[in-house]
Amino acid sequence: MLTIVFLLSALHLLSSATPVEQDAGVKIAIHKRSLLTSDDGLANIEALIAQILFARSKYQNTFRAYQRNTGEQHPLAIDFPFLNVTKRDTGPEPLTEEQGGALWQGAISVGTPAQSFTVDFDTGSSDLFLPGSKCTTNCKGHNPYDTSKSTTAVDRGKKFSLQYGDGSSVSGEQYSDTVTVARLTGTRQALGAATTYSTGFSSSNFPPDGLLGMAYQSISQYNAPPFFQTLVSQGKTTQPIFAFKLAAAGSEVFLGGVNAALYTGSFTTVPVTTQAYWQVKLDSVTANSKASVGSIPAIIDTGTTLIIGDNANVKKFYASIPGSKDASKTVGVGYYTFPCSSIPAVQLTFGGKAFSIPPSSFNLGRASVGSKDCVGSIVGDDMSFWIVGDRFLENVYTSFDLGKNQVGFAALK
Repeated sequence: MLTIVFLLSALHLLSSATPVEQDAGVKIAIHKRSLLTSDDGLANIEALIAQILFARSKYQNTFRAYQRNTGEQHPLAIDFPFLNVTKRDTGPEPLTEEQGGALWQGAISVGTPAQSFTVDFDTGSSDLFLPGSKCTTNCKGHNPYDTSKSTTAVDRGKKFSLQYGDGSSVSGEQYSDTVTVARLTGTRQALGAATTYSTGFSSSNFPPDGLLGMAYQSISQYNAPPFFQTLVSQGKTTQPIFAFKLAAAGSEVFLGGVNAALYTGSFTTVPVTTQAYWQVKLDSVTANSKASVGSIPAIIDTGTTLIIGDNANVKKFYASIPGSKDASKTVGVGYYTFPCSSIPAVQLTFGGKAFSIPPSSFNLGRASVGSKDCVGSIVGDDMSFWIVGDRFLENVYTSFDLGKNQVGFAALK
């Protein structure tokens, strides 16, 4: 615990009050394959349902890791009913727990000599894992990480296992090795070499080779520093800040600061309330200038596509939209529709500033062929907090500051 406190104190000293507006870092181009809406404007129902299932499983795993690492239950886990769920139990569901192809992925290299991979950059988790050379389940089509070919790979002598709602898992052996993203190299980085991939991580459902988590160590399955913390503690970055642009073109992760070429104006910053996820306070949610959601905890999560909120507040939100309908029986549990002819003006407020979700981000497509109703990207689930995913983040430039423990939002150029 002393080591963690010392590291966080050091990070605080390295950080400025707000993100420094300079290109003091490196950028990694990222791209997304998205299958949530078909070319003819229809919502992909199976992919939408899978989004909820995957988010539940991810938070099951990270809540459990937090309790193992800290000896305490995460405050948001107290009312999270899925921690003991091992089988699916609600609504129409797809055959596999795929993510619908909605993933922001980019290139990294691991080992000496370097082996190249693609990973999903995920601020909602904290670990790096890849398919190992001995992986025999659901790893076909992925590039395997061969520890025997890396002179810097060290077996940590520990296993890891992530359980998913369909009964499958990602499991394997923990190693440490050299990891490079763009020009930044971290040594002795903890990572997993999977011997088993879950159905949701098969290549048809999960195009990247693996996942790179960017949240705090307290939710790490390995209880080891995540990659960006490793870079900071080893003095590899100018600033303890990374940032995302998630958009149709020019998307990137920027490590070691923020990219001033991608945003305009100043940042609105909000403090992290619990250093596990990038958890902040969501002030309000409005539709057509009508506030229906008050202050509530929210996790800023690049690894989740939708905006998932607690059932009660999501119901209130759609009740303020004329013509909206509960679509639990037609689309999936937690989903709602609204008239395609009148897409509401939606805003989320952080730090006293309202940020808009344009119609193209709020509308997931028509509910069915010929339907006049469209599916909304704000979805309800049985939880006491909100997960703010890419349908919001693709409209802002977002910084994550480990030194000041805060998240910043700015307008995209």
